[in-house]
Amino acid sequence: MSTDIILSQDAWQDVEPGTEALVEDWLVKVGDSVKAGQPVASVVVVKSSHEVLAPADGVIEAILVPAEGTFKPGQSLGTLA
Repeated sequence: MSTDIILSQDAWQDVEPGTEALVEDWLVKVGDSVKAGQPVASVVVVKSSHEVLAPADGVIEAILVPAEGTFKPGQSLGTLA
């Protein structure tokens, strides 16, 4: 079963509805092993940079939003196996 990689809801506080964020860069690639809490991507939400953390130990299974791609609150950026 896959685990979704999602930006913390805290990063979306005080952001207007409908706002999208930008994936600046992925710090890992498909097949990399990660530990829970490890930064896996750098994103920007309304001129504020944030790190997306691995939600669990696992292996990066897929990157669903590429670098320079945009996403909405709650959207999965990738998955862990």
